[in-house]
Amino acid sequence: MSKRKAKDAHLPIGECINQVHQILRKRFCHQQLPDKPEGVEAQHKHLAELLKRTAVHGESNSVLIVGPRGSGKTMLLRSVLRELSQETEVQKNLLQVHLNGLLQTDDRIALKEITRQLQLENVVGDRVFGSFAENLTFLLDALKKGDRSSSRPVLFVLDEFDLFACHKNQTLLYNLFDVAQSAQAPVAVVGLTCRLDVLELLEKRVKSRFSHRQIHLLSKLTFPQYLERVRDQLSLPDDFLDGKFAQEWNAAVTMLCLSRVSVARPSITPADLLDASRLCLADANANMLHGLSILELCLIIAMKHLNDVYEGEPFNLQMVHNEFKKFLQRKSNSMYNFEQPVIMKAFEHLQQLELIRPADGASAKTQREFQLMRLMLDHGQIMEALQKYPQCPTDVKQWAMSAFA
Repeated sequence: MSKRKAKDAHLPIGECINQVHQILRKRFCHQQLPDKPEGVEAQHKHLAELLKRTAVHGESNSVLIVGPRGSGKTMLLRSVLRELSQETEVQKNLLQVHLNGLLQTDDRIALKEITRQLQLENVVGDRVFGSFAENLTFLLDALKKGDRSSSRPVLFVLDEFDLFACHKNQTLLYNLFDVAQSAQAPVAVVGLTCRLDVLELLEKRVKSRFSHRQIHLLSKLTFPQYLERVRDQLSLPDDFLDGKFAQEWNAAVTMLCLSRVSVARPSITPADLLDASRLCLADANANMLHGLSILELCLIIAMKHLNDVYEGEPFNLQMVHNEFKKFLQRKSNSMYNFEQPVIMKAFEHLQQLELIRPADGASAKTQREFQLMRLMLDHGQIMEALQKYPQCPTDVKQWAMSAFA
């Protein structure tokens, strides 16, 4: 069948919808890279030059890519790496290590992941190292070529860079920047973060070893340009199997709500976009609070009051229980009276949901009642969840809204 006949063919509506789902999911969910990044040409060129100097000439570099979430930081980096990978010399030499601050929560875990990605587990074996720096130096030395005179260049990508700055003593950042600055081995350190004040988080000794190169991705699109970008992303390609359906779809593309598209409604409306926007902007932690029991919600409120009183200092279960009992003393009924084991179980459930986590340096040997914890929710998230909590008792809301318990 010729291309023209295929384009003029009329497929069943269900088949068309399946094809639309596949195309748009590939673009949005699978992060399909654009053929050519738009609006970030200068940043693309700058980053490509930096990484090429490391991959080809063995020059060490460090750089931060800073921008709001969804601004295209990862897309920019992946586009540059895709472009560089087409060069034979880069493809043969450059090693990549990708770390994420949400996954590698301390330097020990990060070092294990570096070893795994560099495929040096057998080389390290059962060796015991005196320090983090000694371990990292050993890994980089193991990558040297046969003549031991030159080492293969390594690209370290640190996603959620600001979370690595929260690690104890910032050992990982210090050693990576130190290797880059002293040219012990050809490395490039690329950090991705959405925090504009990220440099303020760095210790003085770490900051002094950073090159202070920053690539900012701040949207400069006008509203017409933004609309054009949305249309391009949502429009079906010219070679779509059913030409008539593609023409009608592209004419209807002004708003987005893919989940509302079905055989019964093969088009999208402005109301769909508003609903989709609310879903995308919904806070996951606040939504999680809607499924908590009243006891768990009361413990969260008690933690909030402790945060207010002690200005963010860590707390333990005993402190939370005492705060909860203050609330109970003001109530004439015993609706919220719970036994200690029940409260302990609720407290542990909050920890499993990662709404609270152990404070840095907290000892695992401490009794569970006295282990120090931190609340991972802010005031706004708690208040928003309370407003949407189904049939939340009025006295619990009032307790949460009071300045102090």
